[in-house]
Amino acid sequence: MATGIELLVAAALCVACPPLNDSPPTNLIQLGENGTYSPVTELPIDVEDSDAVFDPDAPVETLEAINRKKPKLREMLDWIGGKHLRIATLEDYPLSYTEVLENGTRVGHGVSFQIIDFLKKKFNFTYEVVVPQDNIIGSPNDFDRSLIEMVNSSTVDLAAAFIPSLSDQRSFVYYSTTTLDEGEWIMVMQRPRESASGSGLLAPFEFWVWILILVSLLAVGPIIYLLIILRNRLTGDGQQTPYSLGHCAWFVYGALMKQGSTLSPIADSTRLLFATWWIFITILTSFYTANLTAFLTLSKFTLPYNTVNDILTKNKHFVSMRGGGVEYAIRTTNESLSMLNRMIQNNYAVFSDETNDTYNLQNYVEKNGYVFVRDRPAINIMLYRDYLYRKTVSFSDEKVHCPFAMAKEPFLKKKRTFAYPIGSNLSQLFDPELLHLVESGIVKHLSKRNLPSAEICPQDLGGTERQLRNGDLMMTYYIMLAGFATALAVFSTELVFRYVNSRQEANKWARHGIGRTPNGQSVAPSRWLRGWRRLNSGHGQLLGASTHGQNVTPPPPYQSIFKGGSHVDPLNRWRRPLANGIALGNGVLLGGDSEGGVRRLINGRDYMVFRNPNGQSQLVPVRSPSAALFQFSYTE
Repeated sequence: MATGIELLVAAALCVACPPLNDSPPTNLIQLGENGTYSPVTELPIDVEDSDAVFDPDAPVETLEAINRKKPKLREMLDWIGGKHLRIATLEDYPLSYTEVLENGTRVGHGVSFQIIDFLKKKFNFTYEVVVPQDNIIGSPNDFDRSLIEMVNSSTVDLAAAFIPSLSDQRSFVYYSTTTLDEGEWIMVMQRPRESASGSGLLAPFEFWVWILILVSLLAVGPIIYLLIILRNRLTGDGQQTPYSLGHCAWFVYGALMKQGSTLSPIADSTRLLFATWWIFITILTSFYTANLTAFLTLSKFTLPYNTVNDILTKNKHFVSMRGGGVEYAIRTTNESLSMLNRMIQNNYAVFSDETNDTYNLQNYVEKNGYVFVRDRPAINIMLYRDYLYRKTVSFSDEKVHCPFAMAKEPFLKKKRTFAYPIGSNLSQLFDPELLHLVESGIVKHLSKRNLPSAEICPQDLGGTERQLRNGDLMMTYYIMLAGFATALAVFSTELVFRYVNSRQEANKWARHGIGRTPNGQSVAPSRWLRGWRRLNSGHGQLLGASTHGQNVTPPPPYQSIFKGGSHVDPLNRWRRPLANGIALGNGVLLGGDSEGGVRRLINGRDYMVFRNPNGQSQLVPVRSPSAALFQFSYTE
């Protein structure tokens, strides 16, 4: 292998060598009659070896080998001069597209044909443009009516389009040794109303953080309760009264809500437990408050679909060009997107035959919510034109200007080149010039020439003012609805249990004959009806409610039990007429009306059992000493 010094010496000798046969230097081609020359880059490869590729380990050719190729290069230059070429292309705006003139001639446009026009002037040839019957690149399983078929059959001399270099097509065409660019296919989707990371009340913490907070909220109360019980049993301390489980759970919840507690532990260990939970809650709420403020004001906007894995795991519908690089990268087994092949089988992937990107954007993305996958130059031009149109609709509203957002991570990356028929010599002439255009940045400049320097519709629109929306407060609404729904369910359960208990109590009194006429028919109004009457009369009172400070009518005095008479005033409404005594167990049923009482012997003492107006049982002592005390407690 030649060393670097040998190469430098060979280059110097080449410059010093006189031209052969007094002809112009062989690395110059005379294009005009005025004797001007244009440089042409030479390749140190054999012209006849059309399948040669660059091998970094191959030996560097010497000056003699280069000189031997000069005659062959002159023959190729003579052959290409004045030749008419057939060039195939694809409708892939803005890189390559065609226009049919009034005379029926098809003219090529785009970056590809700007390069072809440069080569045309360089090598003095003419060309005509043809397109395949179907606007597809082609593959072994999709070969008919494709661009690859035209190149493989030598129907055309060159395919001037940015063709992704795919593995299956290498056996049908010869790719250019010069890579025009590394194509990036990007995802475009509807701009979500809020960031994918969230902007509501749950945004400051991740999902598992909330799960652990919920677990700690449910577990700390019972843990404190068990530790207090264990401490009392081990120490035998009677000063620290064990709190109930309900009190401990309520303390934990109250501390989380920044509320005080009525619990005042005496033992030092219990105080440390309470203080530990308070410190934990203080730190937790501080972080939550700070992060919530940051998320509502300074959070970075993110999209729900950024990579191929997001599309795959979330089963998101997407659309791309029919016969493009994305479709063949998915359908080919050994390509990078082959894992998306099952999405085609499940109808999650759509490949559109429409070459108008604006139509695909409006029909699939705007109307149906699909993700549109397209190469970056086409995406930039499409969004820029859409932006200019919407700018005329609303001049100042950025949300109207940019209803679509573009992911930053590429969906697919592939090198793109021109394609030649296998065995063609054109690559030996064209590829060196293409390399100059690529290395000088001209190809990249041509791809972005019609675009502004600023980014079109970035992910984060950069608005400085942001008002809270209902979506930000939606969690508070959910919490309120859940709380009211739970309270309503508990209230309904209480009503059901109260009704069941009242029926059981009524059945129990019915077995003793209370509330029935002598013929056994029940004439007492139901408990519900009596409660409704009390509510209507303005004297309604909930069962078990406190009667402190209220004028509650006392039970009947002792002497009124054995005295007849009618209901003269409200204080005498407990008096019962003595009639139709009926033996019942070891008591006597007094009175035949519906609100009679029964005399019973309980714990060796005589009592009269009555039903209060609210439906509860009331014991009235019959013996004189007990009756006197009873009368004193209710009347004095």
